[in-house]
Amino acid sequence: MRILFLVAALALLVPCFGRDRWELLYFFDEDDAALTIVDLAFPSPSRGIAVGQIVRRGRIQPAVLVTNDGGRTWSDVKFKQACLSLFFLNESVGWIVTDRDIWKTVESGRNWRKLPESPDGVLRVHFLDEQHGWAVGRRKSIWETNDGGSHWTALAAAGDIKGNPDFTYFSWIDFTEDRRCGVIAGVSAPPRRGAERLPDWMDPEAASRLREWPALNLFLETRDGGKNWVASSTSIFGRITRVRLNQDGRGLGLIEFVNSFEWPSEVFELQWRTGESARAFRRADTAVTDVVMLPSGIGYLAGFEPAGKLARSPIPGRVKIFKSTGLKEWEEMEVDYRATATHVVFATARPGHIWAATDTGMILRLVSDSSR
Repeated sequence: MRILFLVAALALLVPCFGRDRWELLYFFDEDDAALTIVDLAFPSPSRGIAVGQIVRRGRIQPAVLVTNDGGRTWSDVKFKQACLSLFFLNESVGWIVTDRDIWKTVESGRNWRKLPESPDGVLRVHFLDEQHGWAVGRRKSIWETNDGGSHWTALAAAGDIKGNPDFTYFSWIDFTEDRRCGVIAGVSAPPRRGAERLPDWMDPEAASRLREWPALNLFLETRDGGKNWVASSTSIFGRITRVRLNQDGRGLGLIEFVNSFEWPSEVFELQWRTGESARAFRRADTAVTDVVMLPSGIGYLAGFEPAGKLARSPIPGRVKIFKSTGLKEWEEMEVDYRATATHVVFATARPGHIWAATDTGMILRLVSDSSR
């Protein structure tokens, strides 16, 4: 009996070789300054780009970081406008959306040039090739270009969407790997009476009384590479902030709740060919902020543990990442104990490389002990 007990005790002390875990690669640790990463892209296993902003002694400056060694080391690239999002077509060619313009690189993010024309209020872009792409944004707007961004035209299908343009925006666009099937997602959410109040963290009691209210979530879908789009809408609690489509017909959709609700977020498994969906994940102690599916079908969820009752407080919580092979049972993964955030985003590169970045200036990579 004693021998069995000792064996069991030793097993707890011996590292589990081959176990996947999240390693902290980069941490912005500068006195009197803070880095917020808003988006991350890895167009290849070695080359990555992170964008955001640095607040230094009360001054806000744009931040663009690039790496060519998988995230081990990062260097700054000078940039003049506030960055909102990233999209990369391949290892060299990519775009940054800023608060004023759209910029393009053909040098893996080390040099950027402003596009000749940028529609107002763009939040995100997606390109199928260097010439053909879309921009989505505020005021119920979707634009299309066929000449690499020299000219943009409004997408006619957006006119089929209901909602007051003053309170309607599109913030997400994604395509399958073969670039034929795509989805654009947005929301129409007019302000509620009494919405003008102190921020949640300054008046937590009032925030806890403000219950979640249904919002009109908006979709456009294409099955022919963007030649034709079909619009639809649905009124649900929460806002759909991510939709990831996999080539095999499955996908993941993320709903986030902005006010007091039983859960801070919900994740749904999608069968996008048939339009069916089923709840895949929700936990009161986890606010999911990004989802991803690898070509193999393995799904990952990234988020944080809310500090207190308010999921949207400015106090960072412990980063939490989950993995599932069937999108039904989710295993919480080991994450570096120093990682905290109020928002986490993913980036992936073939065949199965994956990274995560936080709004607290941290970048992590998924590693296996057996590969070290």
